[in-house]
Amino acid sequence: MGNDIITTDRLLIVGAGLGGLYAALSLAPRPVLMVSPESLGTGASSAWAQGGVAAAIEAPDSPAAHARDTVRAGAGTVDADVAERVTRAAPEHIAGLSALGTPFDRDDTGHYVLSREAAHSMARVVRVQGDQAGHQIMETLIAAVRGTPSIQVLEGAIATALETDGNAVTGLRVRAATDAGSDELSIRTPAVLLAGGGSAGLYELTTNPPRVRGQVIGMAARAGAMISDAEFVQFHPTAMDIGEDPAPLATEALRGEGATLINQHGERFMLDVHPDAELAPRDVVARAIFAQKQAGNRPMLDTRAALGARITEQFPAVAAACARAGIDPVREPIPVSAAAHYHMGGIDTDAHGRASLANLWVCGEASATGLHGANRLASNGLLEALVYARAAARDICDSQPATPGDAVADPVAIRFTGAGGHPDPALVADLRHVMTADVGVIRTEAGLTRALVRIAAIEARQPDCPTLCNMTATATLIAAAALARRESRGGHWRADFPAPDPTQAHRSHMTLQEARVLRDRAVEETT
Repeated sequence: MGNDIITTDRLLIVGAGLGGLYAALSLAPRPVLMVSPESLGTGASSAWAQGGVAAAIEAPDSPAAHARDTVRAGAGTVDADVAERVTRAAPEHIAGLSALGTPFDRDDTGHYVLSREAAHSMARVVRVQGDQAGHQIMETLIAAVRGTPSIQVLEGAIATALETDGNAVTGLRVRAATDAGSDELSIRTPAVLLAGGGSAGLYELTTNPPRVRGQVIGMAARAGAMISDAEFVQFHPTAMDIGEDPAPLATEALRGEGATLINQHGERFMLDVHPDAELAPRDVVARAIFAQKQAGNRPMLDTRAALGARITEQFPAVAAACARAGIDPVREPIPVSAAAHYHMGGIDTDAHGRASLANLWVCGEASATGLHGANRLASNGLLEALVYARAAARDICDSQPATPGDAVADPVAIRFTGAGGHPDPALVADLRHVMTADVGVIRTEAGLTRALVRIAAIEARQPDCPTLCNMTATATLIAAAALARRESRGGHWRADFPAPDPTQAHRSHMTLQEARVLRDRAVEETT
């Protein structure tokens, strides 16, 4: 392994999704180095977001109503102060994105076209071309980043570890993201902002891009950062069950437009499950779809009556996925399944985006801010990334005062050499199977214990591979936190503890060291 060390005054951003791009722009003209495993926009979860950005921008809606819906959907563990602060900031971020050129949908009078999604009390999701919000916002931000001289983008590089001195982050280790790999090298920097996505890719059936498998959260956990709410994974009810990995998403906006959920017998099963039927909170709909699939009653999304031929124009991504699978949504329903979609948990983050380690900030899905609680309100994900990207950028500037040299920081010259190891694909596949089988939509003590044992065995097969160890660290935290929470709440459902426990209506906090204690105990009990 190489030991090259590069020192730079540039502020380091890991990840190039919406949060990372927005933060880089907010930091300008402070010099920034962004580390991205792929070309900008091609591998970020943000670009795949279909619904849009939730924001109370027109009467009779209000940020207070948006905050109330956020708290209600979060099943008792949302930080109400965070919800109030984020929803209040939403309109200014929509205005800012519009000013940058994001082509949000508008009607003939110039007002935003707003969609209603599950658990929202009214229509407040700002969208682009129906289901193209993530892609179009990313394209707008990428163009702005490309035109900002202070931002350097290192494409084709993957972060593997944080370097620390005591409780402070001092730098980052990176290697080439290609299959051939490379030696690691170290980049020393005054500040690191992690914006590298969540953990849903740790599951077999997921809507997340292939490279987003919890590595950033695991990397911070291995460095000693506090992790919060790890047990709360959101399974999107309507991933398209057409054999693709990742599974294409049938956006919730379809149900907001009136699409219904039926099984292979034509029965609209959500009517008997929840008063809001198809617009019930995501965890409720996901479990109902999971139950239908387990019973052999293939669940499907029926857009025929609600949208008809309009689906092709209003929801082009869904229509394209249907076409690939040979499905005509104008004439037949779309098979769906519950898929791992969003991780409410992540690196514990304060109001300024700061993690528990000095010189480390986090934004986007890798963070756990307290906004989402046990069950994220639809389309609050992009909003959270925007709000905390700017908050982190401002805090970094406040805590890392600029020096005369910062304004002319030289570009970082990096040349990867050698051939380092990457995770064994068979081990990654095994890990994803374990997470789906035992840490999925429905959980039990026996299954979670079995998962911890198997995760430990997978890690032991390739212990010198930091990327795999980052994945197994996050998987360990999810399973351990789920084992510790002996109740059902939001996205965390225990079949052996199916009721919520009022004494557990609070957020969880766990270090990797604490999670490994539970894992070691599980291993001991089964040997």
